This record gives sequence, C-alpha cells and structure tokens, in this order.
Amino acid sequence: MIFELSTIFFTVGYLCIVLGLVAAVVPVLPGPVLIWLGVFIWAWGDDFVRIGWPVLLILAVLTVISWGADLILSTISSRRSGAGWHSIGMSILGGLAGALVLSVIPVVGTFIGAILGALTALWYMEYQRQGDREAATRAVKGYISGFLLAMVVEFVISVLMVSIFVWQAFW
Repeated sequence: MIFELSTIFFTVGYLCIVLGLVAAVVPVLPGPVLIWLGVFIWAWGDDFVRIGWPVLLILAVLTVISWGADLILSTISSRRSGAGWHSIGMSILGGLAGALVLSVIPVVGTFIGAILGALTALWYMEYQRQGDREAATRAVKGYISGFLLAMVVEFVISVLMVSIFVWQAFW
C-alpha cells in the first residue's frame, strides 16, 4: 500500500496538534510549540493552500506569548511571595536537572522530576537565604500559584490555536 505524501504530512500534523493539546496541561512539554509545528506540517502537506504564512505567523505569536506568560507568571508570583532572583534561577536549573534524572521513567518521569527538582531547589535556596522554613514554603506556594496560572493561560492559548487551525483548514 502506497500512501500519498500529503496523507503522511496530515497524519503527523494531527498527531503533533493532539500531543500539543495534551502537553498544554502537562508541565515541561511545550504544548503551543507542538501545536504550531503540527499546523505547519499540515499546511506543508496542503501546499499552504488553506493555511498560509499569515496564519502561521499569528500562531507563532500566540506561541511566543504563551511561552512568555509561562516564564513571567511563575517569576512574578515567586518574587511577590519573597523569593530571590538567585533562588528562582536555581529553581529553573533544579527543574531541568530533575527532568533529566527522572526521564528514565517513561512518560511521567520527566514531568515529576521537573516539578520535584524545581520546588526542592527553590525551597532549599530560600531556606539557605532566609533561614526560615515558613518563608521558604511561602516562596514555593507563590511559585506553584504562578505555575498553575501559567498552565491555564497556556491551555487557553492552545485551544485558541487549535480553533484557528480548524477554522482556517475546514471552513
């Protein structure tokens, strides 16, 4: 059985879009980036007839906004709850280290490792900086609230991106 090349592009595009929607609620995975990539691959398979560069540019802008919101909301929330810049930076490194260490556990390892690494690093750095367990815990709670808000923003943007794709591709 020989598949037409466009069918392969459409299938890969759809898979990326669905994975992107799932990733929008799973930290660590870049949902909007996967959605944009899926739409791009789908559009390529369609020779950019139904979805052209203007739509891809709009989706790219939404992707950047989502990424920026993720960084900004977590950082602002952490700062408001008293976390220092050094602690926030170490939290990012802790999240990356945790994701790498637990990536050996299929599917959930990277997710759990990133969360545990980020929260542990933030708490530890704040405890070292302030010498106060309550202040360190408050900083972690602030980070979590910003993280959850960023996740909601990412999901809303992801749904908007998929809606734009469906609208342009099928209507």
